[in-house]
Amino acid sequence: MNIATFGFIIAGVLLNALAQLLLKAGANNVGAIHLSMDNLFAVGLKVAMQLPIIGGLTCYVLSVVVWIIALSRVDVTIAYPMLSLGYVVAAIGAWYMFGEALTVQRMVGIGVILIGVALLART
Repeated sequence: MNIATFGFIIAGVLLNALAQLLLKAGANNVGAIHLSMDNLFAVGLKVAMQLPIIGGLTCYVLSVVVWIIALSRVDVTIAYPMLSLGYVVAAIGAWYMFGEALTVQRMVGIGVILIGVALLART
């Protein structure tokens, strides 16, 4: 895998993780969502008007475009497992932005993911 292909994969992963963090920020702004037939439109409008959610959806669209470019250059058996790096980025981002816990068990899991991705990247 050349550096440009790796760059597309990493860009896709980072955009996807950023999308998750922005969607969470927007969801935090909205609060717990309880849907019913009576409030479906009002809740949908409230969610749709959140700038972090709009930003998150935009990041998703961009990540799909970048991901398609990456998939055109590398086997899916190499690219797809690298999406697991998104968990690493999202977990660290959630800890930093939202104060979510990074327990020892989660840190061990992140380490396992990083070892697996490093092994894949070498092939």
